[in-house]
Amino acid sequence: MNAVGTPAYPAADASRSLVYAAFAAAFAYPDREGMEAIRSGALAGALRQLLGAVDPELPKGVDWAALQDCGADDEFLPVEFTRLFAAGENGPCCPLEGRCYGSAGMEATEDLVRFYDFFGLSLSEGQREEPDHLLTELEFLHYLAYQEAALAAAGEGTEGLMRAQRDFITRHPLAWVPVLRSRLTTHGSPRFFLELVGLLERFLRAEAARPGEPIGSL
Repeated sequence: MNAVGTPAYPAADASRSLVYAAFAAAFAYPDREGMEAIRSGALAGALRQLLGAVDPELPKGVDWAALQDCGADDEFLPVEFTRLFAAGENGPCCPLEGRCYGSAGMEATEDLVRFYDFFGLSLSEGQREEPDHLLTELEFLHYLAYQEAALAAAGEGTEGLMRAQRDFITRHPLAWVPVLRSRLTTHGSPRFFLELVGLLERFLRAEAARPGEPIGSL
């Protein structure tokens, strides 16, 4: 996703933006570098620290050991990622595209594109992920939270960006991530992915509960 006029990180706390970036990294295909981050505890440690900076209640009760569980060997999580999220005779059983859950379909995708356009963003040429892919949605929320921190650092109002984030979360990832979690349980997901999706859902619910009124249709 390409941003128009992205500034350097502001001095103000950007923990919320960094949480979204950490989740986006966690939901990418677990290549060698990703596996090392999981196995070493670097991923779990980063999420725990960042979530605690946002709200000390968020890391409580999380199975942090599950977020370091790579399975029996180095091939286990990559194979399971492919089975659950990327491949299958009739497509993956737990896709990471929001249109695969619920009935909104094309309308939801069009709404996403309007959000991205409104904030001066476009999908990169050659980008594999669709507008409704979880990684794309997380990157967008990373950008909005980043912009909010920049405005706060400059002493400007952030109410509009807060409302935009809450509205986007409610209409998009939070509308289908709970269904994804349920489907992962049905299809025998490794506990790493189950705990990761559950933690994301917890964070999204906390974000959706932040003050501000919905901004309505864009």
